[in-house]
Amino acid sequence: MAILMKEIRTQDAVGHIIPHDITRIVPGKGKDVAFRKGHIVREEDIEPLLKIGKVHLYVWENDGSMLHENDAAEILADLVAGPGMTRGEVKEGKIEIFASVPGVLRVDKARLDALNMIDEIMAATRHDYVPVTAGDKLAGTRIIPLAVEKSKIEEAKARVSGGTVLRIHPYVHRKAAIVTTGSEVFEGLIDDGFTPIVREKLSAYDVEEVGHITVPDNPEMTTNAILRVADKGADVILVTGGMSVDPDDRTPLAIRNAGARVVSYGAPVLPGAMFLVAYLNGAAVLGLPGCVMHSKKTIFDIILPRVMADIPITKEDINALAAGGLCLNCEHCIFPACGFGSL
Repeated sequence: MAILMKEIRTQDAVGHIIPHDITRIVPGKGKDVAFRKGHIVREEDIEPLLKIGKVHLYVWENDGSMLHENDAAEILADLVAGPGMTRGEVKEGKIEIFASVPGVLRVDKARLDALNMIDEIMAATRHDYVPVTAGDKLAGTRIIPLAVEKSKIEEAKARVSGGTVLRIHPYVHRKAAIVTTGSEVFEGLIDDGFTPIVREKLSAYDVEEVGHITVPDNPEMTTNAILRVADKGADVILVTGGMSVDPDDRTPLAIRNAGARVVSYGAPVLPGAMFLVAYLNGAAVLGLPGCVMHSKKTIFDIILPRVMADIPITKEDINALAAGGLCLNCEHCIFPACGFGSL
């Protein structure tokens, strides 16, 4: 080994440099750093060290081929963090990474796996596609021992070459339009309970509403409404209702007749199995099933952040939601800090 860890009695450590942070744990209150890396042990430090269980200390003797845990963590953080992220202070060889902009987090799982396959190196992240706000914690990384061979850090650089493990797709300004379907709403027999909920969900983003049209359960009128709001410049078109297999529910047909390319009609997600994703000349067209109106969280809440970050949705993306696509309808909802929609 190129590194020598000399063990000495704490009483004999006066004048020696502590090579790593030493943690003090206070039961019921948490933990903090009692002695920082680089601290030179003084006579008055002996008793506090003994009180936290440090009967012996290590002295690090390096021949130049090793990296200390803090120095290695700094390099690993550069490999993990992408633009729009900040790093916390190195503590006990660990660095945490935070979002500095709102958006959708993407995790390059191949790079992450390649990094973690190197012995004595680790990085842990949030789920892929999770929506984040500024200040959210995204990842933590460190080496396992006190020091690591420089060659392993060079290997880590090679495995992540050409990118980073994490990146954030920031939310962009979108022009949205809502097409509300339903003869009962069109004829005034009931109030429109769908549109207010959709508007509330849109309000979390930088969205300009450029149109709202209510139509009966008539595919021709629905198609015409979709084309009208598209002509107004809508790049996100939300069509509410009419998504089931009932004979009166014709929204999927209307979307297809508008010339939209349907990516997926149906999704392995509950609530939200009747969800539809399509594109019309670059505009995202989402067919929203009735569950969006009465369930706290649905597939709409999973997909909407991606649309607002201008991330194209594919059939493969929809299918990938199956594992984790079951909402447990928790009494206290903590979405997206839960398994629903997590990849």
